Amino acid sequence: MIEDPELRRLFEAESAEHLARLDDGLLRLEKTPADPPLLEDVFRESHSLKGAARMLGLAGIEAAAHGLESLLNAARKGEAPLTPEAIARMNAALVELRRRVREALTDLPTPPAPAAIGAAATVATLAGKVGAGGTAAGEPFRIETVRVETRKLDDLLTQVGELAVIQGRMRHRRALMEDLPAQWAGPEREDGARMEFTVNRLKDLVLALRLLPLSILFALFPRMVRDLAGARDKEAELVLEGGDITVDKRILEEMKDPLMHLVRNAIDHGIEPPAERERLGKPRAGRVRLSAVRKNNSVLLEVRDDGRGLDLEAIRQMAKKRGLLDEATLAAMTPAQLQQLILLPGFSTSTFVTELSGRGVGLDVVRVNVERMKGDIRLESAAGHGLTVQLRLPLSLATTRLLLASVGGRLYGLPIESVHASLRVREADVFTLEGRPAVLLDGQPVIAARIKDLLELPAAKEAAIAPSRGWGEGGMACIVLQIGDDRLGLLADDLVAEEEVVGRPLGAPLRRVRNVSALATLGSGEICAVLNPADLLRSAHKTGAEVRSAELGARKEAARPAILLVEDSALIRAMEKRILEDGGYEVVATVDGMDALDALETRGSRPFAAVVSDILMPNMDGLALTARIRADPRHKDLPVILVTTLASDEDKRRGLEAGANAYLPKPSFDQRVLLETLKRLV
Repeated sequence: MIEDPELRRLFEAESAEHLARLDDGLLRLEKTPADPPLLEDVFRESHSLKGAARMLGLAGIEAAAHGLESLLNAARKGEAPLTPEAIARMNAALVELRRRVREALTDLPTPPAPAAIGAAATVATLAGKVGAGGTAAGEPFRIETVRVETRKLDDLLTQVGELAVIQGRMRHRRALMEDLPAQWAGPEREDGARMEFTVNRLKDLVLALRLLPLSILFALFPRMVRDLAGARDKEAELVLEGGDITVDKRILEEMKDPLMHLVRNAIDHGIEPPAERERLGKPRAGRVRLSAVRKNNSVLLEVRDDGRGLDLEAIRQMAKKRGLLDEATLAAMTPAQLQQLILLPGFSTSTFVTELSGRGVGLDVVRVNVERMKGDIRLESAAGHGLTVQLRLPLSLATTRLLLASVGGRLYGLPIESVHASLRVREADVFTLEGRPAVLLDGQPVIAARIKDLLELPAAKEAAIAPSRGWGEGGMACIVLQIGDDRLGLLADDLVAEEEVVGRPLGAPLRRVRNVSALATLGSGEICAVLNPADLLRSAHKTGAEVRSAELGARKEAARPAILLVEDSALIRAMEKRILEDGGYEVVATVDGMDALDALETRGSRPFAAVVSDILMPNMDGLALTARIRADPRHKDLPVILVTTLASDEDKRRGLEAGANAYLPKPSFDQRVLLETLKRLV
């Protein structure tokens, strides 16, 4: 362990560079072993790392680096041929070297590399333990230091000095204001303009410091592809393009796991075994292309493979089997719509589980991470010709430009990069398309929905703030969002302005709230919810599906068990409602026990299949509600699940004595447990 913090920081940065170059060099030597200059470069990297370790007294790292250096030295002197077996030994030595470095920097012991040096054993070890270039799947990828050119620091210092000068001048004039009122206004405006220019310049400089090349992220994947292909007895090559494009540092950090998931999927499910590829007339080695292209203020990351592609019939059957959609809806879906189904939670057409593809975790993990970064995802596939997954992400996450829409007296922000157009529409402009409201844009129909309906804003509370103007004489504002190939018109009372803001993540416990991605403080001081365009599109489709279901009659509704949700917290109510709806249930949400009893009384001919309730609520708590349900002969067999923060044994006893069928403490709440419990009880 390196005790001195400054030395530790310097060694961490330097060793990371050496290890990355060694990793890249060994991969290149596998393809071109007869490359003396390359061999010299790799030898020099191991020698330099050994020297740095010796200076710090890191004997373990020095010994591991010396072992790799000896193997390379024998090859460069012609004493040992650079065979695949020799390179496999070098790779094993690099694994051990990386382990020793990590141990020295974290003071945490890590398992030693195995003694086996056979090529197959080495590949399996690397695939199972090391992951992508030393960063295993699920392990946080963080960029702790950023190298900055002195020129950029000089620019920052200049702008900070300019701010100090302006501040001093304004302080001086403030002192003279009473004596020189007539002379104050002109200089004040001048200094205000100078300050605005300087602050904007300073902001641009700071944002530029956060931009780093994608090559830092791309460097994790060459070894990963090599090792995973070897572990699956496949052949694959990785092509990297666009690594020089710079993006926000946080993009690099947050996109490591999604890209790793996509590349693993390409190797595990997409690329066929060599013999099968030959039968299909394809090259034995599959190709995975990871590329980046800059487009306006966004970057398009693309993972493309030339493997099997998506099996649309398998997707259709899996969606039907899981009850996601009925047969008629699935039959009417376009190929592009069917492809998008694989992004739903837990969706997988794989009939087996492997260490490479994960334990039943689908591509919804990728979708959630991308949308958290204010991006979107789209798929393109043709059977037998591979799959392309394209991620559109902003270049910078430090600030967001919003289009502010007014709804019921409150402002809601929409990321400007997702706004295709805006217009005013009157009630006469809205027509019905497949049972859903729609408007015309450039002669093409666009499905429309009110923001207040998608956000499920309570009508009473909304009116208390400011009544929604509705259609009125001037109609309503319609903001047309573009998400991939889909468009959605959002109806609002009015459009207010555009404003650049610094979005703040919701944070615990508000990690994920449907339709909302962040909060922002506007220039007026008002807190504004930043809406999630992709979520809004899904909410609109869900609403449309419910409308179409109603038109088809009670047959489909009968297939979806109805759950009565009782929760006084609006946030938790929204989160649990989404979990239940994603689980295939119809949900009626209520705010306390009295509200729930009213819902039970007015439910009509189709009863609830179960009740999911909190305990601590105003008016009537969950225990009293459960007792009332059990006392009513009509509902005595209705399953009741209590989900609450009360987690002691005594609390559980009271809940079960009241008649609850299950008791799930919130501190250890797991949505899978809730859905499995419902499946068992309903």
